[in-house]
Amino acid sequence: MKFIYRHKFLKSSCDAFVKVIKMSDNVASESSWPTWKIALAVGIPVALAGVGFYYYTSRQSKPDEKETAARSEPEGSSYPPKQVQPDNEAKVTSEPPTKQTKFQESQELKNEGNRLFKQGKYDEAIKKYSEAIEVCPEKNKTEKSTYHQNMAAALEKLENWEGVVKECSCAVALNQRYVKALHRRSKAFEKLGKKESCLEDITTVCILEGFQNSTTMVYADDILKKIGKEKASEKYKHRHPMMPSSLFIRQYFASFNDDLISIPLSDEQHSHAEHSGYIRARIALSEGKFVDVIPECSSEIESIDQPPEAADSTTNPDLSSYLAEALLMRGTFHLLTGNSALAKPDLDRVVDMKEANVKLRANALIKRGSMNMQLQDTAKAEADFSLAVEIDPENSDVYHHRGQLHILLDKVDAALADFDKCISLKPDFAMAHAQRCYTVYRQAFTNKDRAEIEEAMNKFQTIIDDYPSCSETYGLFAQAQTDGANYEKADKLFQDAIKIEPENATLYVHRGLLALQWKQDLELAVNLITKALEVDEKCDFAHETMGTIEVQRGNLEKATKHFAVSIDYAKSELEMAHLFALQAAAIAQGSIAAKYGLRPPMPGAF
Repeated sequence: MKFIYRHKFLKSSCDAFVKVIKMSDNVASESSWPTWKIALAVGIPVALAGVGFYYYTSRQSKPDEKETAARSEPEGSSYPPKQVQPDNEAKVTSEPPTKQTKFQESQELKNEGNRLFKQGKYDEAIKKYSEAIEVCPEKNKTEKSTYHQNMAAALEKLENWEGVVKECSCAVALNQRYVKALHRRSKAFEKLGKKESCLEDITTVCILEGFQNSTTMVYADDILKKIGKEKASEKYKHRHPMMPSSLFIRQYFASFNDDLISIPLSDEQHSHAEHSGYIRARIALSEGKFVDVIPECSSEIESIDQPPEAADSTTNPDLSSYLAEALLMRGTFHLLTGNSALAKPDLDRVVDMKEANVKLRANALIKRGSMNMQLQDTAKAEADFSLAVEIDPENSDVYHHRGQLHILLDKVDAALADFDKCISLKPDFAMAHAQRCYTVYRQAFTNKDRAEIEEAMNKFQTIIDDYPSCSETYGLFAQAQTDGANYEKADKLFQDAIKIEPENATLYVHRGLLALQWKQDLELAVNLITKALEVDEKCDFAHETMGTIEVQRGNLEKATKHFAVSIDYAKSELEMAHLFALQAAAIAQGSIAAKYGLRPPMPGAF
């Protein structure tokens, strides 16, 4: 079972607010999309299959019901072993019977306990197992650990979870690689609400089984998801909005062509700065003073919303037309900081302002639709884009971002139609050309249509020739080259993209991941991702990827710190849940390494 997570919050409003937990293409999930779809939506290749927890790199299969049932039973026979008779068994011997040893006595008690267990007499079975433990010599550690484990099995039937943990702990103390005891204790920990302890035990089982048992891997996956969901639910309620990097914000606004709130201000508008909070917000945006944008927009909105008698004498009543712009700008920045609860009322209000410029309303619908997609409400997302098309049918942004939405919803033909419409309205929009080409390429790649693949690859080169400064085209072309194992060409494309956009931290991360897949060059990968963090210390993708690598290298403390930073910059509860799961996995592996000296095998490539 692979668990491949990848996100990038750049280059379009649709994907800007859609960070997803995705399972690999061969695993069905109602809330996930194949890797190539995420790659297209973000306008740059998806990370290679780097994951913090090794058992996610194994294949998925159905749990073994027989094996699951076997683990619920005590170990050992219910009857004493048959004695081998000598060949001349009819011969009578005069030798006295050998005195029973303490170990033999403990075995008989254990067998009697097993007989009572199978009869459903669990209390009586527990007494026999307890007696077996008492008489068993200390040197017989393996057998004694079995008695504790069998006693735990009987306690499990009585739902005495504390007792199960106690007896399994005794068993593990005697035999640290006792898979059955670890597995049973993990179940008891879950019943007691101790999910981190449960995760640690089930992870140990996965490692000891070599990640070949689907039952334990599916169970571990389930526990990780529960931990992530619980922690994210609590954290997200009390999270502090985090402003992304300046490059991040610039690239986000660059993904719109018809965005009235990001076009340059005129000299006349600049002259209104003293009286207009919105104009001051626009100036702050252009100067990179992003923390001032929301307060200045609020100033504009409050000055217009207040009753006339309460108006400030410095307010110019002729500037009230900026209300819709101020609401849209403030809502946009709430989204950029991951605060959808505050973004929604601002966007709703703009959408409902029938007197507002239609492009402002369409832009609000695009962003609200993207937010709904982030919240996994696809019906509302599609409705928002449909309304945007209805009110502003010649807006290229609507088709561009809806095309990405259709990719995520596996509506490839609809996506291509949207990209075509976008290009017909904005023929020189390089990003739309690149994304359309990548959609065609992936369709051909999936269908193994070599002629179509070659045509798409040639088209990529044509787009680069026509628009040599569009770094997204290089990134998507690099992904296509990687699919064909043309690693050297892919690396060259990433290097070209970095020359165009040297401050784009994600490009260094992608190149580092390529180094892992291509050459298994961990040192180069780490150096490139370290460079990414130097370029942009807020790059959550770089922190997540570095955390993943540090887990594989056994640097669990460093890994958890990187995940913690990535969690702080998460833009949705869904993404945050995944990151918490990765962090929990890293912590569990660190504890396992310290207790048992066990580490998951490191894959040859991520």
